[in-house]
Order: sequence, then C-alpha cells, then structure tokens
Amino acid sequence: MVYNVVGIRFKQAGKIYYFDPSGFELKQSDNVIVETARGIEFGQVMVGSKEVPEDKVTLPLKKVIRMATPEDETQLRENQEREKKAFTTCLEKIAQHQLQMKLVEVEFTFDRSKIIFYFTADGRVDFRELVKDLATVFRTRIELRQIGVRDEAKMLGGLGPCGRPLCCGTFLGDFEPVSIKMAKEQNLSLNPVKISGICSRLMCCLKFESNCYREAKADLPLIGSKVRVDGKEGKIVETNPLKESLIVQFGEGGKREVLLGAVEEIILGNENGPKT
Repeated sequence: MVYNVVGIRFKQAGKIYYFDPSGFELKQSDNVIVETARGIEFGQVMVGSKEVPEDKVTLPLKKVIRMATPEDETQLRENQEREKKAFTTCLEKIAQHQLQMKLVEVEFTFDRSKIIFYFTADGRVDFRELVKDLATVFRTRIELRQIGVRDEAKMLGGLGPCGRPLCCGTFLGDFEPVSIKMAKEQNLSLNPVKISGICSRLMCCLKFESNCYREAKADLPLIGSKVRVDGKEGKIVETNPLKESLIVQFGEGGKREVLLGAVEEIILGNENGPKT
C-alpha cells in the first residue's frame, strides 16, 4: 500500500516528517499548519506531494490543517520573541536553585500549549522545583529535556574545523553513527583533535563522505600492487582516491605520485576489490 504525503520540516536542518496533504496542492517552501503529536505546529514544506510505501511512514498519518496565513507568521515571530524572554527567566531560576545544568535553547509550541527547555548536564539533575517555578511564571505546560553534546552543537551552530558552518546546523536532518573506520578509509590522521568537531565527537562529514571515498577507491589498484609506469616497475605504497593518483615506490629511485591514467600495466595485484 502507498500513501500520498508531503515532507515538512519545523526547524532549520531539522528532520523531515511525512504528513497527509489533506487535498491541498502543496509545493516546496509553502508554509503550513499541521497537527503533530505535541500539538498544532507551524512548518515548511520541504518535499512536495509524492507517493511512498507504507513502511516509510508512521501511522496514523497526521494531517495538514491549512496553509499558513500572515497572522500565523506573525504569531510565529511573537513566539520567537517570547522564547528569548523565557530563556532569560529560566537562567535566573537555574541560578536561584544552584543547578548544575547549561540551558541551550527554549522552544514554544506554535499554539503555546507547551514550552520546552533544552539543557545539557554531566549527570542527572533534580529539576522538579525548577519546573514548578517555571509553571508558575508562564502558566502553561513545562518540559525540561536533557540533550547530548551533538544536539547542542546543532542547536547553537558555529564553524567547523574546515571553516564552514556546521553540517549538522545547516543541512543534516538527523545524526547517523560515525566510526573510526571511516577516518581510516579516508586516510586521515587518527589524532582525535583532527577528526573531532566542536562537539568533541567524530565529525559528521566522516559519515556522508565515506561513500564518495569507497566509490573512488573502487577504481584504484590495491596498496602493495606492482605497476609499470614509463617503462619502470614500482610498488604502490599509498593512494589518493579523490585525485585518482598513486604514490609509487620505484626501488632505490624514491617515491613518485602518479595519476591512475599514467599506469601502463598492473603487474601484480587486483585492479578491483576492497582497498586498504
């Protein structure tokens, strides 16, 4: 069975969720009001109407209520201003209760039925009295949600070691597992300082770039293979998949970088297969 859906996002670089378009002709960048598990929310269409199989959706499928109006956009901006004031208030309450926690972000649901306070902490925090104080001030449902350092970096944003805005804060909708093996496959230094992001975890780019390296390596000979270049025989000691080049050791003649296209013959070693 297939369902007609639209993909909607609620935050920049947030996860995209599928909704029933309810008969509306929706296109990318349209603003809409939808029903979610936590109430009425303001979202933006990122994926236009399309059909997806049942295993790709979460049932029951929530519906798009209506197209967003100028009044809805005004309310969204008002909520954002309220979030700034709520952030300051919460900081004061945290200081009063002397809690060991770091407030990261405050979020109002669109209908203002709940306020969510995101924070980080080294361990468990007893914030029951804090919740009572906040509920007294704001007179609505209060939720304190402890998040990890990767989520903190995504919310706060910043520049990565490459000098560009953080991937998690600009286009990555969700986090995926990253491993040291991915750094090895990309011939990177295993120095934690050099392969970690500002969150002190392995950089997200190791994950989404790993497929590019695997595809590029598929066309290169194995390290250790013997090749002939300009009539000379040498041994491959290193590869550069993105440049499609090889570092070849020519006996006592030293090493030399050679483009793959300049290799006349692979004397010993497989041309295809997993590369080390």
